[in-house]
Parts: sequence; C-alpha cells; structure tokens
Amino acid sequence: MYETILIPYDGSDEARRGAEHGIELAAALGASVHALYVVDLPGAPRTVYIRDDEEQIREEYHGYGEQVTEELCGMASEHGVECTAAVRTGSPAEEIVDYAEENGLDAIVLGSAYQGKFRAILGGTSDKVVRTSSVPVITDRMSVED
Repeated sequence: MYETILIPYDGSDEARRGAEHGIELAAALGASVHALYVVDLPGAPRTVYIRDDEEQIREEYHGYGEQVTEELCGMASEHGVECTAAVRTGSPAEEIVDYAEENGLDAIVLGSAYQGKFRAILGGTSDKVVRTSSVPVITDRMSVED
C-alpha cells in the first residue's frame, strides 16, 4: 500500500503527534519515511539593516531543521523504520507537496493544530497540503483539549 511516507516535521507538539502516527503506520506496513523540515523565511523585501544578518538567520534555521529531522529519524529508528532526512526552503505547503511528488512518495502524514473555528475556515499548512497534493494525505488533528 504505502512503501514511502513523508512526515513534515518542525518539532512542535502537533508535528510530533503526526510524526508518531506516521512512524507507527510505517512500522505496521514495513514502509520507510522521509523527514522534512521547511525553512520558511518571509519573502517580502526587508530593510538593509535587517538584510545584513539574513544569511546567519538562514543558517540557524537550517541547523534547527537538521536537528529536528535527526530527532524524527531517531524516533523512526526506535521502531525499526528506515528514515531519510531533508531540509528545504520555501513555502511549507508548497515544499511539502513538491517534495512528495518529486521523490515519488506514496503518502504524507502530518499533524495539525487546533486553530479554532475561524482559523479552520482560512486553513493552515496541513489544510493547504490536503487541498493541493496529488499524493494521499493523512492528518492527525489536535483537539481543543490537547
């Protein structure tokens, strides 16, 4: 059914919940996982004095991405699941969908935070991924109690 599963991961509680679900699914199916962190820096032009440290900020975010994807791969390893880590830069929803399609992955599993009724209408990253992906998407949505 699913041989390779993408798990977008940023270290947050909702991402951890999605990661645990994705890893358990991969273990049950004998699938491997790809851990993906997306560096999301604002694309709007910023003033010159802020631009001076932009490269340092990118490096810090990239380092954090490597740290959290390694963490996810460690969780996968504990369940006997093979894991590939990747860090990309761009719009999270677009990068998640593109990564899954470019790498021929079979499914995307991600957590989703409770955002209230109004924010649910606007949609967050997980909602955008569901709406735009040609790859099946499984979400593990947190409730107001979580």
